[in-house]
Amino acid sequence: MGGPIGPPTPAALERSAVTTHAVVLGGGLAGMLAAAVLARHVDAVTVVDRDKLPDGPEFRKGVPQARHAHLLMSGGARVIERLLPGVTDRLLAEGAHRIGVPEQVVWLTAYGWQHRFPQTQFIISAGRPMLDWVVRDEVLRRHPHVATMPSTEALGPLGDANRIAGVRVRGAGTGETVDLEADLVVDATGRGSQLKRWLSALGLPPVEQDTVDAGIAYATRIFRAPEGARAFPLVNVLADHRVPRPGRNASLAPIEDGRWIVTLSGTRGAEPPTDEDGFAEFARSMRDPLIADLIAVAEPLTAVQGSRSSANRRLYYERLPAWPEGLVALGDAVAAFNPVYGHGMSVAAHSAAALDEGLAEAGLTAGATGRIQRAVGARADDAWLLAASQDLCYPNCRAEVNDPRLSPGVQAQRRSFSDLIGATALRDPAVSAAATKVTTLSEPISSLESPQVVTALRRAKGRPALSAPPLSDDERAVLRVGEPA
Repeated sequence: MGGPIGPPTPAALERSAVTTHAVVLGGGLAGMLAAAVLARHVDAVTVVDRDKLPDGPEFRKGVPQARHAHLLMSGGARVIERLLPGVTDRLLAEGAHRIGVPEQVVWLTAYGWQHRFPQTQFIISAGRPMLDWVVRDEVLRRHPHVATMPSTEALGPLGDANRIAGVRVRGAGTGETVDLEADLVVDATGRGSQLKRWLSALGLPPVEQDTVDAGIAYATRIFRAPEGARAFPLVNVLADHRVPRPGRNASLAPIEDGRWIVTLSGTRGAEPPTDEDGFAEFARSMRDPLIADLIAVAEPLTAVQGSRSSANRRLYYERLPAWPEGLVALGDAVAAFNPVYGHGMSVAAHSAAALDEGLAEAGLTAGATGRIQRAVGARADDAWLLAASQDLCYPNCRAEVNDPRLSPGVQAQRRSFSDLIGATALRDPAVSAAATKVTTLSEPISSLESPQVVTALRRAKGRPALSAPPLSDDERAVLRVGEPA
């Protein structure tokens, strides 16, 4: 993997004339992107993770959601490419797929089948272990002063409510406790972050939190794609949120090594089963049986894997009256989303970019990390609003929110406009392009209110509505694999 193992010792720091040191908690995608950023601004970076970090694209205990489909939207992929130039080519060389949107997506939305207009954005589709490994390998290979400290648990911060001066850690194998002094600590530990509790223990006020929990559960299985279908389009069959019943969704994505990853999901009351027969039956119960038909001609390679940790949750660290110097939280540690929307990795990338921009502007001067934290919160806002407002539509959704934009009255107004955009985008290429920029986190939600989009909505006629999946002849032939000649 490259890079030394373990934190820099005081003697090593002295020999190398290191004057600034940062600690990143979490060695996943968000943590390694943060390390790549920090390597540009400080002299040494230590990445601490509870897991043993594998030397290849392997699953690890600390990322249970890695067994489900993961899509890197173009808005996030472009940011990662800026932080690690050439990483996109490396991902593609390792077998990831670059999927043009909407051209290479067969997509049943709430409003009907999407016409496959020429691509305006893209998605990188690959197994999550491979995505994580490639990014980690690239960061450590390019930045020898980034060190990893695996199999190590963060116990809590050093310092006080005014200034975080490092973190206390404990080795999983030895039980040895070490104090890592640092000029900057970045929490990228994801949904399991303990930062809210740590800050309370330091005497800071309670952190405001919003939660929207549709009770969604996931079931995933990996298949060998039929011969000639390894570059098959991404297929999404989504629930109609306008119908007052639990939502059922299905996604089939091509990944490396000629495989398909198929993830089924359902909101509270429509959870997908995790046995093989139940998985196939649930896929066939979708609004269209296309994915069920496709997996019927594919070879299953794994058992069905289930998961339930998928509530939308946002912590408003930026609202604290005072923010400790030397501390930044980003990624899922700040805002975590229902994975069905595919925004988590892209928000992590945008958060890392906010960290980079903040350090470039002000370094580690007084007040810098508070400004960075506010910027991180702002970068998560659109993804939060998209996911939370959608999940609130489903029955039995449990919400504890203070965000006024999610109140019933405002929600109704936003939903009306969103429905207009969604229905028009199916048939009009200009509106489709505008909506795709937002859903891939390439443009803000506010861009949908631009004069150009409003004009396109008013004049939209578009193509006729589709009554069946828009498959090419070659794609339809895949469904006939195994039939008698």
